[in-house]
Amino acid sequence: MFQFLIRRLLLAVVTLFLILVIVFALTRVFPSDPARQLAGPFASEERVASLTENLGLDDPLITQFGRLLWSVVTLDFGESFSQPGVRVLDLVRPALWNSAKLVGLALLLTLPISILGGIWAGYKKDTLADRSIVSFGLASASIPDFVSGVFLQFIIGVQLGWLPAISNAPDNASIFTELRYILLPALAIVFVYFGYIARITRAGAITAFESDYTRTAFMKGLSPSEVIRKHVMKNALQPTVAVTGTQMGYLFGGLVGLELVFNYPGLGGLIFRAATAPDFPLLQAGVVTVAIIFMLSTLAADLLIAWMNPRARISS
Repeated sequence: MFQFLIRRLLLAVVTLFLILVIVFALTRVFPSDPARQLAGPFASEERVASLTENLGLDDPLITQFGRLLWSVVTLDFGESFSQPGVRVLDLVRPALWNSAKLVGLALLLTLPISILGGIWAGYKKDTLADRSIVSFGLASASIPDFVSGVFLQFIIGVQLGWLPAISNAPDNASIFTELRYILLPALAIVFVYFGYIARITRAGAITAFESDYTRTAFMKGLSPSEVIRKHVMKNALQPTVAVTGTQMGYLFGGLVGLELVFNYPGLGGLIFRAATAPDFPLLQAGVVTVAIIFMLSTLAADLLIAWMNPRARISS
């Protein structure tokens, strides 16, 4: 297991370096000039040139990339271009915490019902229950999260008034108040991801139910609940764990539309605003944060799968 962990960590470091190269290259081909944006459309060329020098944008590219690498190592990305005097990490930390709360609640609601639905559909393969779960899952997964968010916002938040339509909770709100404010966007995520995770779990459950060890367990007289608990769950959940791990990066950084719909100050919206500013330090910090979350979640998923199935780490 130790060698398995070392290999995964080395792979994560290489992946992070490649992501940094891509992010750096993309920010340097932006059509917008950060110095011009800060100086304003009527600023003189001397003022723009002075800002370019102060921001370090006229340094050689290798020097700028070296600063980016050092920023990642020290976790210090300097000051924001679009908000002079404000440290980048002071903007990233609250956005990251907000996204963590939303993603945590969404997964807490999604995983139990998706796993149970997928295993039940696999057990009842080709029956009405199976087809109903699969059909609903396909329908829900085909709808973008911000579209389901608008629907829930209008029906539950506006028409019925059961939950706040805007998810920006007031300062110093209690945990129960915060849960009320973020429940609607979390339900929008549940609506989309239920079908995706349930179908993955169903596929793993069907494979487990059709295996020799499961047939042997039924022949020994074990009840369906015992077979599922002792023989099916661990094997059926391996693809579910892998998929959930790979989706964490998107859940933290890709819910831009949903955050805009609910006016939620999450990490995705922060990255979007940094890209449109353009604010290179804030954009790089946001993307690196999402990349680290993605790598840590996939590493955790790999370790969990290796624990569930030792053959996985041997083959890797």
